[in-house]
Amino acid sequence: MQLNIKDTFNTQLPADTVIENTRRQVKNACFSFVKPKQTAKPELLHVSPEMLKALGLTPENAEETEFLNVFTGNTVYKNTQPFAMCYGGHQFGNWAGQLGDGRAINLFEVKYNNTQWAVQLKGAGETPYSRTADGLAVLRSSIREYLCSEAMFHLGVPTTRALSLALSGDQVLRDMMYNGNSAYEKGAIVSRIAPSFLRFGSYQILAANQDITTLKTLVNYTIKNFFPELGAPSKETYIAFFKTVAQQTLKMIVNWQRVGFVHGVMNTDNMSILGLTIDYGPYGWLEGFDFGWTPNTTDGQHKRYRFANQPNMGLWNLYQLANALYPLVDEAEPFETVLEQYKTDFEKLSLSMMRDKLGLIIEDDADKMLIQDLEDNLHLTETDMTIFFRNLSNFSLDEASKGLNVINDAFYIQDEITEDVKSKWNAWFKRYANRLKLEEANSEERKQQMNLVNPKYVLRNYMAQLAIDNANKGDYQLIDVLFNLLKKPYSEQPENEKWFAKRPEWARHKVGCSMLSCSS
Repeated sequence: MQLNIKDTFNTQLPADTVIENTRRQVKNACFSFVKPKQTAKPELLHVSPEMLKALGLTPENAEETEFLNVFTGNTVYKNTQPFAMCYGGHQFGNWAGQLGDGRAINLFEVKYNNTQWAVQLKGAGETPYSRTADGLAVLRSSIREYLCSEAMFHLGVPTTRALSLALSGDQVLRDMMYNGNSAYEKGAIVSRIAPSFLRFGSYQILAANQDITTLKTLVNYTIKNFFPELGAPSKETYIAFFKTVAQQTLKMIVNWQRVGFVHGVMNTDNMSILGLTIDYGPYGWLEGFDFGWTPNTTDGQHKRYRFANQPNMGLWNLYQLANALYPLVDEAEPFETVLEQYKTDFEKLSLSMMRDKLGLIIEDDADKMLIQDLEDNLHLTETDMTIFFRNLSNFSLDEASKGLNVINDAFYIQDEITEDVKSKWNAWFKRYANRLKLEEANSEERKQQMNLVNPKYVLRNYMAQLAIDNANKGDYQLIDVLFNLLKKPYSEQPENEKWFAKRPEWARHKVGCSMLSCSS
């Protein structure tokens, strides 16, 4: 196995001067050197062929003992120095101070085909940032992260990637729902891949510690390596950097809204500086269309990170990043201008995204109201978001009066489809039909356009839970089935039609399907 190692983070940025792997507050540094924990009996469960290729590796490499050992942390690859990153963050709106890579260890950076990739292990043991935790991860959360990060990429959502999923052979103690019922679970390790794992919190911690020298060094490093088109460091460049981060963050969130994805824990330490979806914990896809839904039990009371609030939370988090970068510019107005632009851009991008979902190419002033009334209708009764929008592409102007028949499969409770509900839907379909008459595309062309933005297959929580249940019994086949299904989320895949279905009733209140925590 030969990798083209081109480390930058741990060679161009200041390191923690303390070498011991002990919990501590780290000052004047961006990371701490640390080695992964040796595991009892590592076993590779799945490898992403695409990410193998992205790193310059082959399927044959994945069968080598060296691959298994390196990507489970049992061997440190030659001439590399693994490390854990230092960062802070706001958790549920409150400043939490130093957080850092508590169970993630960065192995190295690889350059292949003019693309730089950072390689990280999640669940590979404790670091100086582990606080009271063990730095490990369990199989259920690792399956969810591995499948979801790759699924999101194929949906067209900016995301970190995953290379491999492995068992550690160790047993890990977890209190799954934080209710005092701890139990041992299978330990696992995911190797995660991204151009960088820098987060908003990476900059926040330095500003909070008033370490402006290191803050400037980190921002300059970030611009040089990931935003070189912005030019040499200056106040203007720092503002341009912030503006780009804001734009990429918004683009990511609008894509979440498009496919019905809810992150569940949008703390500032879980916000990528590159606008990538990062840290797949208590996430979920909307089953019933519900602006107020959150998959995170920890967020169940206040619903800070509910579906409809994700764009607002992106803005709130950007305010915190602006506060961290402020010392480099010493002017508030340029940051405020960018933040105000975020609000305007969200309105435009959101409207454009919804037009795409409805197959509307030509802009019309009445579209906002049409979309508003649609969203109101979707809340009348539990209506599956994925099935609704996918089946809506089958709507035909020739049979405009049969709109309800087109979307009927999306309704969870048929008894709730009262005459009043039918009347409201029929009225909406009549307006939708009139609106479509303004379009130049015929029904088949519109269907093709809509099916490019409305996925047929997403990683519903019950699907992931089925794979987890099987894996806990030693059967890992469903992981591969879902992995391959989700590589083509917009394709019909008639052989996989059984996965194009509403959440089964048994999953409505099942832990892991409707109730998720950050415990992993």
